[in-house]
Amino acid sequence: MNTSPTIVVLAAGQGRRFHPARHELEQPLAGSTVLGTTVGHARQTGLRVLVVTTERLVPLVLPQLNLRDLLVLDEANAQRGAGHSIAAGVRDSPDSAGWLVLPGDMPMVRPQTMAAVARSVALHAVAFAQHGGRRGHPVGFAAELYSELASLRGDDGARRLLARYPAVGVEVEDPGVLADDDTDDDLDSLRRPTRRAAAG
Repeated sequence: MNTSPTIVVLAAGQGRRFHPARHELEQPLAGSTVLGTTVGHARQTGLRVLVVTTERLVPLVLPQLNLRDLLVLDEANAQRGAGHSIAAGVRDSPDSAGWLVLPGDMPMVRPQTMAAVARSVALHAVAFAQHGGRRGHPVGFAAELYSELASLRGDDGARRLLARYPAVGVEVEDPGVLADDDTDDDLDSLRRPTRRAAAG
């Protein structure tokens, strides 16, 4: 078994809430795309990063990852929900010492935050990042939960596991754990810090 958890980036959703003709993960952000930025931050942790995605989005991350770190679902399986994507990613990395589940539309989560959750997973069955007492992402699961994670289905993702097992919140000074880009307004909010940094 590997001594570190794997970061499973969920990027197989259809992005319908953003815009019917434009996938949220393809939108430009910080000199890359939303998904490219999320994956780039995950890779800075030094942990293995496994992206569960569809063929359409492969070009966004292929320059950053080896083919073995891409799990490409067909459209039928991609539409089966977050639970199915998590299960597929976990089954593809059975020797990991746990898994951090990170939605692909959360590009502002800092590498240090992911590393902190990874350390907590070494001690607890379930851990999650939180900011200001509010639960966010990523959510980490220990290796002992492999069987339950590998059999997840539907859109509930891992919520049932969060309800079943004591979950430990890892408080971080990282508002990015709460920020996604489900709408145009969300994406514009994510771009503002980047604009300020460029202006400064």
